[in-house]
Amino acid sequence: MLTKPHSTRRNGRRAALALVLAAATLAAAPARAAETKPYDEQILRLAELLGAIHYLRELCSASDGQIWRDRMKELIESESSSALRRARLTRSFNQGYRGFSRTYVTCTTTAQSAIGRFLAEGVELSESLAKRAP
Repeated sequence: MLTKPHSTRRNGRRAALALVLAAATLAAAPARAAETKPYDEQILRLAELLGAIHYLRELCSASDGQIWRDRMKELIESESSSALRRARLTRSFNQGYRGFSRTYVTCTTTAQSAIGRFLAEGVELSESLAKRAP
């Protein structure tokens, strides 16, 4: 009996795993397409803004407590019909939060200015999304 070299077996396993993952991805494609909504870009941006505002307001001692996180929870509850959608919204919120936590470690005038811009953009997005509602 001839045995295959260890690296060949490993490459074969990787190829098999890749095929299984590709098949699973293709099988899930229709489900992902159904999860897409025409306003996804706006809603994901709103989630990101909520994360950034939550971090920056807390950093600048606004004493808001968890208000921005609570708004995000409300958004997720009203908008997410699946685990995939909830994960996408949560990821956007966390990106906003983490992005600014890496940039700002103290409250500066620039951070305060960013809060103002993000609040204004959030209001615009919210109004635009509300107009879409039936």
